[in-house]
Amino acid sequence: MKIGLMFVNSGPFSQPELLAHLAVTAEKCGVESLWTVEHVVIPQGYQSPYPYAKSGKIPGGEDVAIPDPLLPLGYIAAITSKVKLATGVMILPQRNPLYVAKEMATLDLLSHGRTILGIGSGWLKEEFDALGLDFHVRGARTDEAIKSLRVLWNDHESSFHGKHFDFGPVLSYPKPAQKGGVPIHVGGHSPAAARRAGRLGDGFFPAIGEIPKLNELFAIMREEAAKHGRKAAAIELSCMGRASLETIKKFEDIGISRVVVAPPGFDKENLTRGLEQMGNDLIAKL
Repeated sequence: MKIGLMFVNSGPFSQPELLAHLAVTAEKCGVESLWTVEHVVIPQGYQSPYPYAKSGKIPGGEDVAIPDPLLPLGYIAAITSKVKLATGVMILPQRNPLYVAKEMATLDLLSHGRTILGIGSGWLKEEFDALGLDFHVRGARTDEAIKSLRVLWNDHESSFHGKHFDFGPVLSYPKPAQKGGVPIHVGGHSPAAARRAGRLGDGFFPAIGEIPKLNELFAIMREEAAKHGRKAAAIELSCMGRASLETIKKFEDIGISRVVVAPPGFDKENLTRGLEQMGNDLIAKL
């Protein structure tokens, strides 16, 4: 079982000193991966319900600092050597895959193959409106973007001809350090996300911790994988959860190999104390 940390670029971790302290201390204490979140803007007075809180609102308020998800990972890459660098999640249909392919390949190369691209299709309609994008075709754009990334990372001359993205032949270099390209982990806890993970994902990351719901989603993912001739066992399963041995054992029993938890503090002192406790009382015993 691997332990990751979520939200490492948001709120107080938008500040370089605390981000650096979090990254270096987490790696020292055995944390496997660090996951960044994304919103390019938060439209004022948005009505779309945030799906990961009962309040329906993003934690921290509309003006919470959410830096770009990739630049902090590049910063972390320069001051660490082992911890994996993950987006959790990048809102893929809001981006052109030509840029994503180049940015992720560059980050993977500079970090010696430590990246994971966690992607989602998005929930905040008002953000899509601000970008001039149709919220209602985000699923189709996400699927095409994933397919485009595979082509750009693996083919010398890359071409893709879809409804939403159409290019080629083009040359996209450098390629990622990881053979076959950067692993793509599909985020979300909807049936659509589960099916997308089964069809196209290297991993599936529902950012929830309720085992009955996880079992339901994993069953959908496995069924979809079988329909497309893919081995569901090769799709890595992650989830959100509490940093306790009892909880993590239950996740392990249903096939999950990574649990991503929130940082155990929001200043240097509490982060150090919490991460050292996590390393000694949890990670060392897994």
